[in-house]
Amino acid sequence: MNRPVLPPAPRVRLSTLALIAAMMLLVIASFATLSLQWKAFFTLDAARTTAEFLLGFAPPDMSANFLRKTAIATAETLSMSALGTGIAAVLGLALALPASGRFGQTARAGTRFLLNVSRSIPELVWASILLIAAGLGPFAGTLALAAHTSGVLGRLFADALENSSPLPESSLRINGVRPSAAFLYATLPQAVPQMVSYTLYRWENNIRAAAILGVVGAGGLGQMLKYHLSLFQMQQAATVIIAMLLLVAVVDAASFSLRRMMTR
Repeated sequence: MNRPVLPPAPRVRLSTLALIAAMMLLVIASFATLSLQWKAFFTLDAARTTAEFLLGFAPPDMSANFLRKTAIATAETLSMSALGTGIAAVLGLALALPASGRFGQTARAGTRFLLNVSRSIPELVWASILLIAAGLGPFAGTLALAAHTSGVLGRLFADALENSSPLPESSLRINGVRPSAAFLYATLPQAVPQMVSYTLYRWENNIRAAAILGVVGAGGLGQMLKYHLSLFQMQQAATVIIAMLLLVAVVDAASFSLRRMMTR
């Protein structure tokens, strides 16, 4: 009985080895240049100070009035993340069309540069800029999430469209179907599952980002956390932190369930 012939192992390119070596050198250089005081971190004095700080959070404030305020801030954070992600998905899809090369290489290069700029600016920086125009509150935070996430989703959506098989659309166009209709019926359905998965994943990330944006005055749980920590009201801050953890856990579970339903 003849044994099956195995395909040859893929050859490792020299450029790949050079990239791995460069990354290893970068990690080593990072440890060498940073003054990391590991001994001070593991001393008994550091452990005692950390324990005293953590004990200040107990017990969390569970009064009815404060829980009501926390629930309102939680809903505000959830709304910011959902609306910001929804706006980003629409803008990302609109920018993904030229970024995928459907309108020529010049439009592709220009749109991808715009997407790079949008996602290179962190949400906190976007929020700091938009707070000047929109004022304090969740509106600026929502716009900041949308501005950053549209750059991320636009790039991912464009890659999904470029990686779709061109044969179905080409077949329709050869048979006289208009280019727009061929795209909607052949190429877009291939990329939609990936696009939805990317959008859900970014929604999970935006929940965390929305909680942080409150630090610069963009509303929600982050703004409550900054306020109570600045006044050293640790028990109230503990309640806000617990609300953040629960919100992230619920959204992660919901997103995971939706992704599983899509892959069945």
